[in-house]
Amino acid sequence: MNRIRSLSLPLAVTVAAGALTALAAGAAQAADVNVARNGGFESGLAHWSCSGGSGAAVSSPVHSGAGALKATPAGSDNARCSQTVTVRPNSTYTLSTQVQGSYVYLGATGTGTQDVSTWTPGSGGGWQKLSTTFTTGPSTTQVTVYTHGWYGQPAYVVDDFSVFGPDGGGGTDPGPGIPGAPAGAAVSGQSANGLTLSWNAVGGAAGYHVYQDGARVRTVSGTSTPITGLAPSTSYSFQVSAYSTAGEGPRSASVTGTTTGGGNPGNPAVPKHALTGYWQNFDNGATVQRISDVSAQYDIIAVSFADATATPGAIAFNLDSAGLGGYTVAQFKADIAAKKAAGKSVILSIGGEKGTITVNDSASATNLANSAYALMQEYGFTGIDIDLENGLNPTYMTQALRALSAKAGPSLVITMAPQTIDMQSTQGGYFKTALNIKDILTVVNMQYYNSGSMNGCDGKVYSQGSVDFLTALACIQLEGGLDASQVGIGVPASPSGAGSGYVSPTVVNNALDCLTRGTNCGSFKPSKTYPGLRGAMTWSTNWDAKAGSAWSNSVGPKVHGLP
Repeated sequence: MNRIRSLSLPLAVTVAAGALTALAAGAAQAADVNVARNGGFESGLAHWSCSGGSGAAVSSPVHSGAGALKATPAGSDNARCSQTVTVRPNSTYTLSTQVQGSYVYLGATGTGTQDVSTWTPGSGGGWQKLSTTFTTGPSTTQVTVYTHGWYGQPAYVVDDFSVFGPDGGGGTDPGPGIPGAPAGAAVSGQSANGLTLSWNAVGGAAGYHVYQDGARVRTVSGTSTPITGLAPSTSYSFQVSAYSTAGEGPRSASVTGTTTGGGNPGNPAVPKHALTGYWQNFDNGATVQRISDVSAQYDIIAVSFADATATPGAIAFNLDSAGLGGYTVAQFKADIAAKKAAGKSVILSIGGEKGTITVNDSASATNLANSAYALMQEYGFTGIDIDLENGLNPTYMTQALRALSAKAGPSLVITMAPQTIDMQSTQGGYFKTALNIKDILTVVNMQYYNSGSMNGCDGKVYSQGSVDFLTALACIQLEGGLDASQVGIGVPASPSGAGSGYVSPTVVNNALDCLTRGTNCGSFKPSKTYPGLRGAMTWSTNWDAKAGSAWSNSVGPKVHGLP
């Protein structure tokens, strides 16, 4: 994947000696080239060598084109993949690549000067660019460039690997041509106001243009995209074209998608201000409850947790009847129906401290959407909660949630429970996902506990356990693009509910007052109020019950009385 920088011409030099003026035009410098071969992995692992057979060419995920490198550390092998490039002595080269994964390294050895490397801690979610430069020695003609992961970490992915600098004479990849028309265009997940369009990857494509009824409506890098904002019971025609730096290719054959009448009128609406509580499908010393035992103060009950399956991304649910005193599936389903009839939402939480569900490609995204929808139909859940505490991939989690929304309709409830570190920046995987699905997102109840000190929206550092910690960190979300109705405060119901970070209901209520009314603030006071704030969340309804329901009896009325 060659990229050409602007051609640089040395200026003509005027030399004055006596009365003589001479113009000497220097020869044009050659443009920098990418001396790495097969940096897009469109030809599998040609020109690459990976330690212990740790690397493989994959078709998903990719940053561009149709291929990428996926390498898996194992034992003492950090999955090092490298190639030797031909370089020019005394020259500077820029080494860069796109990566996904945790602790992914990029570097160069044998430079003849200072060997270099760089790395990213990452979180396993989304593409990140790594880049560094090196200078070759006076007799260096070959340099080894490499990437590797880290011991004990999961697989990492690399794409668009390049080494730009003077041509060392070792050959380069041919420039891109205009890609062909995408095949396999298909429509799925139709709802009243949207659908999902997908197609097959095209080799050499940098991205794709999507056309709706002949007009270009979006440009994407992947091979599927949600189409939203459509009218119910209406047919639309779609086409897709691939493009590269050489230009746009021909459009695909047309495919027609028709929206539905939409919706599930059996699901209650979430109130303007809502109290969320996690219900434990296990006995860990807290009060064992049935769904019918959960206090009426709770508007959203998150059943914890879904179980991973052998199919990537797919989930199941297994009621712990033995641990819950003989609670039967039939009683569980009846209790959910009764809560819904009382206007409550009962959702299924995915993840938790020991959650092992991973959604990192289109197939696993589809599996999550399909299996979650099947469980909603089987048990009567009104939505899902995303509580993945080991990071998430915003691209494919967005795809999964939009596909689920297309199936379930506009009454779907989607909540999220990220940790504090996940919402410090809009570039984080959780924050990106929340913004990506803002039109279908119900609320983000960040966990303001089991946390170290964090930055507030004013740039100051705050420690957990105070009004300021709750308000200054909530401000990041409120000012970072989420609607006030999509922000909630998540805290433990009692000191037993978390390792650290418990605050009394009074502190929670003061934070709610500060954010919605501008009263009872600590040292931090937001620049404006957010009367539409959704409310608060706790882990868990069981620990709340163990403590005599002190938390819900105090915070519940406060939430329901917000302006």
